[in-house]
Amino acid sequence: MAAPTAATAKSMMKKLTGSLLESVYTSSKGSECLPADSGTGRDYLVDFLEKEVGSDLKSLKNVGDLLEKLREENSGLEKQVVTVSSCVPPKVSAALSAAEEAACSLKDLLQKEQLISNKLHQHLQGTQPWMDNLGQTLNQVDTIERNVKYLRCLQHIEELSAAVQQCLMTSSVWEAIRAVDNMAALDAGLNQSGCSHLQDYLRETLHFWHKIIKDRLASDFEKVLIQLHWPIISPPTQSLTPTANGQEINSQLELLVAQLLALQTSDDLISQRPLASCHVAPSTQPASLATAPSQVPPLCLPIQIMLLPLSRRFRYHFYGNRQTNSLSKPEWYLTQVLMWMGNSSAFMEEKIQPILDRAEAPISAMVELCRGLLCLVQEKVASDASRLLYDDVLFCHLVEEVLQFEKELRSNQSYPQALPGLLHLLLEDATLQKWLTVEKKMAVEKMDAMLSAEGAWSSQYKDISDMDELKTPDCAETFMTLLQVITERYRALPCPSAQLKFLGLQRELLDDFRIRLTQVMKEESRFPLGARYCAILNAVNYISTILGDWGDNVFFLQLQQAAVSLGEEVVMGGLGVMEVGRLASLEGSLFEGLLALLDRLKGDMMGRLLEWTMREITEKAKPYSQDRWLSLPAQQDQSTMTLSSSACPMMLCVRDRLLNLHQVLSFSLFQLAWQGLAERLDHVLYQDVILSNHFSEGGAAQLQFDMTRNLFPLFGHYCKRPENFFKHVKEACIILCLNVGSAILLRNLLKESEEQGTGLASAEDPPPECALNELGVYCLASCDVSILLNLRASWPGQ
Repeated sequence: MAAPTAATAKSMMKKLTGSLLESVYTSSKGSECLPADSGTGRDYLVDFLEKEVGSDLKSLKNVGDLLEKLREENSGLEKQVVTVSSCVPPKVSAALSAAEEAACSLKDLLQKEQLISNKLHQHLQGTQPWMDNLGQTLNQVDTIERNVKYLRCLQHIEELSAAVQQCLMTSSVWEAIRAVDNMAALDAGLNQSGCSHLQDYLRETLHFWHKIIKDRLASDFEKVLIQLHWPIISPPTQSLTPTANGQEINSQLELLVAQLLALQTSDDLISQRPLASCHVAPSTQPASLATAPSQVPPLCLPIQIMLLPLSRRFRYHFYGNRQTNSLSKPEWYLTQVLMWMGNSSAFMEEKIQPILDRAEAPISAMVELCRGLLCLVQEKVASDASRLLYDDVLFCHLVEEVLQFEKELRSNQSYPQALPGLLHLLLEDATLQKWLTVEKKMAVEKMDAMLSAEGAWSSQYKDISDMDELKTPDCAETFMTLLQVITERYRALPCPSAQLKFLGLQRELLDDFRIRLTQVMKEESRFPLGARYCAILNAVNYISTILGDWGDNVFFLQLQQAAVSLGEEVVMGGLGVMEVGRLASLEGSLFEGLLALLDRLKGDMMGRLLEWTMREITEKAKPYSQDRWLSLPAQQDQSTMTLSSSACPMMLCVRDRLLNLHQVLSFSLFQLAWQGLAERLDHVLYQDVILSNHFSEGGAAQLQFDMTRNLFPLFGHYCKRPENFFKHVKEACIILCLNVGSAILLRNLLKESEEQGTGLASAEDPPPECALNELGVYCLASCDVSILLNLRASWPGQ
C-alpha cells in the first residue's frame, strides 16, 4: 500500500475535525462553551489536533482516546454548572420567606398600634374633666403662691424700712445705708416684673429713706466743710489745716465722705427715676450732661454737696436781673469758674483725694469738681448761645470766649480730653451754621479791607533784609494769618465732620482771594514790571508755599483721612476715583486743586513778566545784531578789547532789569526769573545775532569778549557758572573762535560724517560728537556746527 501524501493527510484531518466538532457540539448541546458555527472554535480544534496528532497519520489511532478524554472533561464541566445553578434558588427562596414574615409582623404591629391608640384616646377623653379640675386647682395654687411672694416682698420692704428707721433712731448710719442698698438691689431685681404698684411703693420708700439719710449726711458734711473754710472763693492765703481740733474735723470729714460714697449706688438709681426728678431741687444736682456727646457717670455725692454753695453763687450772680448777668460779657462767668477751679485745687488734692484713695474709689476729686462746675457753665452757654444767634458781634465774642475757656481748661486744669467740655455746645446745627456764616462774613469783610488798604501791596518787612526774603505783600500775609486763626479756632473741635466744614470754608476763601488777585493782576498787566504786579506774583507764590506746608501738616493729613473715610462732599465734591485714591494714599493733599490753579496763575504771570522784559531787551539788542561783524579787525590788531558800543544799551537794560527783579521778587521767584531770562536771551542772541551774521576772526573774538566778559558776569552775581545758562551762545563762540587749522579739520570731519550717513565714506571713522565734546560743545548738533563754520569768513584762499 502506498504511503499517503500530504494532501491526503490534510483531507483526512479536515474530516476528523468535522467529526470532532460534531461530536463536541452534540455532547455540549445546550451549553455556551463553544458555538457550533464559530470560526474561532474550528480554528482552535484544528490547532489542537495538529498539536496532539500532527501530520503523522499513524497517530490517528489515538483519536479515540483523545475523544474520550474530551467527553469526560465536558461532562465534568456540565456537572459543575448544574451544581452552581442548583445552589442559587434556595437562597432566594429563603430571602423571600423572610420578607413575607417581616411583612406579617409589621401588619400585626400596626394593628396593635391602632388598638392602643384607640384605647389611649378613650382614656384621655375620660380623664379630660379631671385635667380641667386639676388645672383650675393649679392656677389657684399659682395665684396663691404669687400672692404669698408678693406679701413676702412687701413684708421684706416693711422690714427694711423699719430697719432703716431703727438705725436712724440709734444713729447707726452704716446699718441704715446697708439697708437702703438692699432696697436698691431689690428694686433692681423687680425691674423686669409686672408689679408696677409694688415697684412704685418700693421706689417711694427707697427715695424717702434715701433723702432722709442724704439730707442728714449732707447737713453734717456742710458743717464740716464750713469749718474747713469751704468754698474757697479767693486764693488761699493760709494753711488748709484748721488750728483748733483739726484731727477731729479730719476724722469727721473722712467718715462723712465714706458714708456718702456708700450711698452712691442708691443715689445713682434714684437719679435715673422720673419720680426722683420731681422731688429733687434744681440746685441739688448741677445741670445734666445730657447734651454732652457721650454718656458719663454721674457726679459722686460728696462732690455734689460741695458744689451746692458754688452753684448758688453762680446762679445768684449770672442769672436774673443782676448786672453781672450780661450777654455781652460771657467772660465774667467763664473766668469766675476758672478761678474757682484754680482756688479749689489745693483743697481737693490735700483733703478730699486722700480720703477717696483710702476708700478705693476710682475717682479724681479735682476732675469731679471741674465736671460739676462745667455743668453750670454748659447750661449757661447753651442758654446764651440760643439768644445770640441774631447778633453777630456778641455771638462771635461768645465763641471766642468759649474757645479760650476750653484751652485754659485743658492746659491749666489738666481736664481729660475724653470728658466733654464746652465745644460740643458749638456743634449744635443752628449754632454751627451760625458760626460758619459769621466766620465767612467777617473773613470777606476783612479781605475787602486788606485789599483796599493803602499799604496792601507793600511788605511790612521791607526795611529788614533778613526777614524780607519772601517779599510778601501785607494783604497776602494778613489773609493767610486770617486763615491760620480760623484753623486754630476749629482745630480743637471734637467732631471731624465739623472740622471739614471749616476746611471747606477755608478753601472757598482761598479761591475767592485767588480770583481777586487775578482781577487786580489783569489791571496791572499793562506794565508787568511794576511794583504792584510783582507784589501780586509774590502773593501767589507765598500762598502756594504756605498751602504746600499745610498739605504736609499732621492736622490736615488727619482731616484728609477723615474726609476720605466720611466721603465728605464739601471737601471731595467732584473728585474722581483716581483723585480720591491719591488722597487716601496720602499722595495728594486737600489743597491740590487750589495749588494747581495758583501754580498756573504764577506761571502765566511769570511768562508775561519775562515776555515784557525780553521785548525791551530785544529792542535794545537790534543795533548789536546789525553790527559790522565781518569787518571788525583781528584781536592782535587791537591794543585792548572793549565792549562793543552797540551792545551797551542791551547790557544796561539786562543789568537794570535784573536789579529791579531782584529787588521786587522773592528769592525763589527771582531764581525762576533770571534763569528764564537767561534762557530767552540765549535764544535771541543765538538766532538774531549769531545766525544772522557772518564773522571775521576779529568779529568772532569781539563777540566772545562781549559775552564772556560782559554778559555772563551780569548773571554771575546769582550763580557760580552763568555760562551754563547760555549754552548756545557759549558753544557758538567756541566754534567761531577756533583757529583755522582746527576749524578745517572739524569741517572735514563733519563733511565725512555726512558722507558716511549717505554711504559714501568708511564707517570706521569716529563720530563727530567725540570731537565736538573735546572742544566743549555738547548742546549744538553737527548740523548746527556746520552752519556756524559756514558763518566764518576767515578761511584760507578767501
